[in-house]
Amino acid sequence: MTEYNKSELLICTAAHQMEDNTICFIGTGVPMLAAALAKRTHAPHLMAAFEFGGMGASMERLPLAVGGSRTFHKAVSASSICDLMEAAARGFIEYGFLGGAQIDPFGNLNTTVIGDHDRPKVRFPGSGGANDIGSLCWRTIAIMRHGKQRFVPRLDFLTTAGYLDGPGARERAGLPRHTGPYRVVTDLAVLDYDETSKRMRLRALQPGVTVEQVQAETGFPLVIPARVEQNPPPLPEELRLLREVIDPQRLYT
Repeated sequence: MTEYNKSELLICTAAHQMEDNTICFIGTGVPMLAAALAKRTHAPHLMAAFEFGGMGASMERLPLAVGGSRTFHKAVSASSICDLMEAAARGFIEYGFLGGAQIDPFGNLNTTVIGDHDRPKVRFPGSGGANDIGSLCWRTIAIMRHGKQRFVPRLDFLTTAGYLDGPGARERAGLPRHTGPYRVVTDLAVLDYDETSKRMRLRALQPGVTVEQVQAETGFPLVIPARVEQNPPPLPEELRLLREVIDPQRLYT
C-alpha cells in the first residue's frame, strides 16, 4: 500500500464528496486541492466557484489563494464577490466548503475567537465569506482535523450558522429551507447529520480508525448508527496526481 500523510487523506476524502456537474464554493487550502483532484478523476465537469469572482476556472495550475489570478484562468466568468454571493443567494451553488477552529453538534462553526470575544486567547480572521456560504449554499461540507479542542459542545463564538440549536432553527432565523450542513470530513472520519435531531452523526471511518477513537476525540456524544462505513485509503493514482501534477512543490501536502 502506498504511504500517505493526513493532509493527503483529507484531500482525497474531500474530493470524493464532490459530485460531477455541480458548482462548489471553494476555499483556500484543502478544498482547492480536492477540487483539482476531483476534476482530474471522477468529476471533470465540476465547476469551482471562488469567493473573489472566478467561476469555473480550469484548475490546470493550483491557485495559491481564493483571490489569485489562477482562479480566473479559463474561467466561465470573471466577476466579483458580490456576483458570487448573489449566485449563492439565488440557489445556483450546490456545495460550499468551510473550515473552522471549532464546530458544535449542530454544525455551527467558529472562525473568530477562542475565549472571550473582547479578551480572546486566540483571534482568528473571522467570517470572510463563510457566513454567507453557510447560510446560502444548499449543502455545506466542513473540513477539519479531528480533536476535542475543535469538536466542542458549545462554541466560543458563532461565526457561521449550521442547524443552530436544532430542527427548524435555520428556518426560524430566516435562512432558506432545505439548506445547511451536509458532511464533516476529518482525518479520523466522515460525519453527517441525523435527519430528525440535526445532531452530528458518524458516517464512515478513515482507514485503521475505530468508532471508539472518533468518539474519544469528540467533545460531545455523536449519533452512532448501527452500521458505520469504512472509507477507502487514497488510491496510488490519486497520490500521484497530488504529488506530481496538482501540488508538486508540496505547498499544502
